[in-house]
Amino acid sequence: MAKPLGARARVVFRGQVQGVGFRYTARRAAESFAVTGYVQNEPDGSVELVAEGERDEIEAFLGAVAREMAPYIRSREVTWSVATGEFHGFGVRHTW
Repeated sequence: MAKPLGARARVVFRGQVQGVGFRYTARRAAESFAVTGYVQNEPDGSVELVAEGERDEIEAFLGAVAREMAPYIRSREVTWSVATGEFHGFGVRHTW
């Protein structure tokens, strides 16, 4: 039987989340968890983070990021779905 792919969380963080090391903090935190995905700045000033893995690992990872960056986060919106398995690590994307 094929192993299930696990969960996927897409999180949009809002607040003063750009220009404060948010993406690199998230990438560093990801090294301590069994997650894959990416983090990137968005043109509207938010930061998008996509993480795949087991749901409890993702939740622990997101908690670590939220604790580290709490002074800068005004809100976060999390959307859960099934993992796609498309990532081979966790990195910072530069898209614009």
